[in-house]
Amino acid sequence: MTRERPDPSELPVRDAVQRYLRRRRSDATESSVKSWKYRLKIFVEWCEGVGIETVGDLRRYDLDEYNDLRSGKIAPATLEAEMWTLKTFTRYLDEQLGAVEEDLYEAVRIPDLDPEDRSDDVSLRRDAAVALLDHYRSDPSVRATRAHVFLELAWFTGARQGGLRALDVRDVNYEDGFIEFHHRPDTGTPLKNKIRGERPVGLPEEVMGSLREYVREKRYETSDEHGRLPLLASTKGRPTPNTVRNWSYMATQPCIHSPCPHDKERETCDWIDYSQSSKCPSSRSPHKIRTGSITWQLNIGFPPEVVAERVNASVSVIEDHYDWATREERWQRRRDRMHSRREYVEQLNFEIDDDE
Repeated sequence: MTRERPDPSELPVRDAVQRYLRRRRSDATESSVKSWKYRLKIFVEWCEGVGIETVGDLRRYDLDEYNDLRSGKIAPATLEAEMWTLKTFTRYLDEQLGAVEEDLYEAVRIPDLDPEDRSDDVSLRRDAAVALLDHYRSDPSVRATRAHVFLELAWFTGARQGGLRALDVRDVNYEDGFIEFHHRPDTGTPLKNKIRGERPVGLPEEVMGSLREYVREKRYETSDEHGRLPLLASTKGRPTPNTVRNWSYMATQPCIHSPCPHDKERETCDWIDYSQSSKCPSSRSPHKIRTGSITWQLNIGFPPEVVAERVNASVSVIEDHYDWATREERWQRRRDRMHSRREYVEQLNFEIDDDE
């Protein structure tokens, strides 16, 4: 007896989302899948609330209605992320399963955001980074500590939190002045873009010197559960992602080197406590350091293609999501590029024959 094959259009929306996420786990990191799961969970709950039981019930009007509903509740940048996730999901339903009307995904509207809508003023700015690093480098009591080395690596590589956490002692090449990011999922440290995220990143001599001093004198002599030696080591081995975030918050508090900008006394401030450090308005997460670093690298004249290779992101993603330069900084970049291309401008000239 032949078993009747299921009609994909009759898949419940919730089941379709779970199927989609299972498929994506093979080509995406767990953190990305978690983000998509959260965004699509909101969509599933909305569908069930309005009586949309199966994916075959979805219509273009529904997607437009959902967009209108979410746009009134969340920030433009958050809406953009949610709509991209929804568009990718509905495209999967169309092209992979044939479960919805053809080209339904084209009805998902992605907001056209200005760069200002994607950015805010909480990245680690150049001046703040310079002040912090100058303090760490010049004060013997904090030089080559884990906090110091964390900030050096985060700022000068622009790497993601997961990449910094994944570094081993063996990934530092002192002789040639670079570190290597490796995708090692079997031992607990995958990179966001997997094999495509592997790369060497060159570092200034001053940074390499701080790394050498830290590893030689102040790094905790611990290994992780796989026998690897994490570069940024805790007393128990390799830190958790949450631990790295807390290190970042504590390493970027300006009261480390200057009076508190929030009229508090460091000795009595709750925010200097490990568990409360994220509450300091001036502390920054690894993501905000990454954003500040990328903006700075572009401002000092690194071509976007070079920055993209260093930080493992596409040029378009950098321009849309990470470049938080001010209007004045963008103008200065254009002036610098104009001067660097002056030799080409001179070639635009041509001679005119006076006899003509």
